[in-house]
Amino acid sequence: MDESAMGLRERRRRESAERLIDLAREWTARDGFTGYTIEELCEAAGVSRRTFFNYFASKEDAVLGILVPRGEDELQQTFLDKGQDAGSSTSLLDDFVELHLARWELVAPTASQAHALHAAFDREPRLHARMIEQIHAHEQRDIALIEKRENFEPGDIRASTLVHLVGAFSRAAAEEYFRGHSDAPPSIHEFSHIFARRIHAARDLLNNHTRITERPS
Repeated sequence: MDESAMGLRERRRRESAERLIDLAREWTARDGFTGYTIEELCEAAGVSRRTFFNYFASKEDAVLGILVPRGEDELQQTFLDKGQDAGSSTSLLDDFVELHLARWELVAPTASQAHALHAAFDREPRLHARMIEQIHAHEQRDIALIEKRENFEPGDIRASTLVHLVGAFSRAAAEEYFRGHSDAPPSIHEFSHIFARRIHAARDLLNNHTRITERPS
């Protein structure tokens, strides 16, 4: 399959997934999980049940927009390869932030989609547990990825610290991005700018820790 055909196929896949996500959020916010079936969701979106499970592991994941992993292998390999490049001018932090932003660009919602997700959360509190479970799973995956790249021993606190810091910055940046953001296509440039400001602030604080810790209480 040539590159243009692959691009068209992936675009159609994304469009079908977005229809399912939008409907799942709307119906969950209105009726809760028991108010509709996956078959009804698929019929409304114009896809088969098989297609649904090619995209999502569960109804909860459709609401959360958690797609079955796809399209990240190349991003992760690039991240690993940079760690082996002796001539690279970037740091582990820079490369991990770049990976994080590339992932965000793949799945970034619009403001209305983010609002619909919040409405679904209000209707179905158990979504919180699934979201926390997914965040933890993704963190463990990234910790292992950093350990592999840097040849850290399993459990090295530097890997988990980086993952937790960048994750916290990302969530805070997303909240800032969607506050007052118009219902326009997501802007990776704008989100990156917000994210970069927080990274810069953290670097400034950490680099000046002696002066800050000596400040009178």
